[in-house]
Amino acid sequence: MDIGNTLPLWSIIPFAGMLLSIAIFPLVKGEWWEKHQLHVALFWSVIFLVPFTIFYGIGEATYQFLEIIVLDYVPFIILLFGLFVVAGGIHIKGTIAGTTRNNVILLAIGTFLASWVGTTGAAMLLIRPVLRANSWRRNKTHIVVFFIFLVANIGGCLTPIGDPPLFLGYLRGVPFFWTLQHIWPILLLNTAVLLVVFALIDRHFVKKEGKEGKEALDLEEEATERVPIRIEGAHNLVFLAMIIVAVILNGAIPQTDAFLDPATGLVFGISIHEHIHLGFNYFLQIILILLAAFLSMRTTKKAIRESNDFEWAPIAEVAKLFIGIFITMIPALAILRANGASLGLDTPIQLFWSTGLLSSFLDNSPTYVVFLTAAGAIDYGGMDAVITTAGAIAPALLLAVSAGAVFMGAITYIGNAPNFMVKSIAERSGVKMPSFFGYMGWSCAILVPLFLLDTVLFFL
Repeated sequence: MDIGNTLPLWSIIPFAGMLLSIAIFPLVKGEWWEKHQLHVALFWSVIFLVPFTIFYGIGEATYQFLEIIVLDYVPFIILLFGLFVVAGGIHIKGTIAGTTRNNVILLAIGTFLASWVGTTGAAMLLIRPVLRANSWRRNKTHIVVFFIFLVANIGGCLTPIGDPPLFLGYLRGVPFFWTLQHIWPILLLNTAVLLVVFALIDRHFVKKEGKEGKEALDLEEEATERVPIRIEGAHNLVFLAMIIVAVILNGAIPQTDAFLDPATGLVFGISIHEHIHLGFNYFLQIILILLAAFLSMRTTKKAIRESNDFEWAPIAEVAKLFIGIFITMIPALAILRANGASLGLDTPIQLFWSTGLLSSFLDNSPTYVVFLTAAGAIDYGGMDAVITTAGAIAPALLLAVSAGAVFMGAITYIGNAPNFMVKSIAERSGVKMPSFFGYMGWSCAILVPLFLLDTVLFFL
């Protein structure tokens, strides 16, 4: 049953309620919100599931629930968990002075790493060193905001490892290095512009620190000269590589005939529902990631994690909130899937902005797939077509969908999971982060003009 054609628009009310809860409760009932995040997520999930079950039946409700939880949420949260644990065991020791120059360097390094270890891996690896380097600052909110822009989002655009939407494109036939070959000019422009804007804002705030801040900075710089920078827990890089290999294998196995059941064309595995099949690649990825996390916990000295101020709260917050987001967004995604190909979106500009804006509030992975399918439905017979399971796609359209899904995840805290994790770690380190709407104020003021520039230069 294609429920997207029959679901009313008001069925997305629980999803809207979930988003508003994330935006409003931390402002008006902060302590209560900290204790009841899971309860709120489950409340809105029940508000959706109960009437849905009544109208569509227990069978359809079970299928939709299992699909979103087993196929999407479980791999999503386990991957984040693994990266969180492993990166939390790597400590960059030595005092890095939080100067504008050093901050720009750290942001640039994180942006580059994001495409090769994932936005979550890069963000978890560098957010703590960035916070420590700027511990002397009174005004450092902007540093974390730009960190989310660059490291947790835009930097992951070059490879399927960098961000989940691109990985789904890889599974559907987009060559592994296609995005790298085509999107790098946009990445260079966006990174350069954001780093220049950051440097100007950062210098402004350094001046606001006054004499007291200057003295603190001098002390930091003196300490940096005396304490060499080194990496503790470097063996965790092996476990990080295990996670990357697990993700690659999950995508490569379904494309290898030796692992396919000749009778069904599916990877050997089990079916937990008539329409939900779990290949052994699904279990292999989960097992390898959990094994990497286990080995990291067992082999990393407790003192290293203590030096990183490692705690479970950030990943727990993401797990609680995103289960509500995933369940309540079922009708929004179903409606989008049912109508995506008939929306008349057939130009790079339309696909860039529609994919991007919806990726800011929905999970950007299924949103990417919807608009990839819409692009594949357009009859394109050019010699340069990218051949995918969704059809032959014009390079300009594929580029627009890819850039929109990855870049615009930075517009809200829920646009990409690392956003929330970085926010949580920063707040627990004493940084006063903007509210949900406050953060959108930053992104609308800085990112939207940048994306308009991208539109003029690359998508007209």
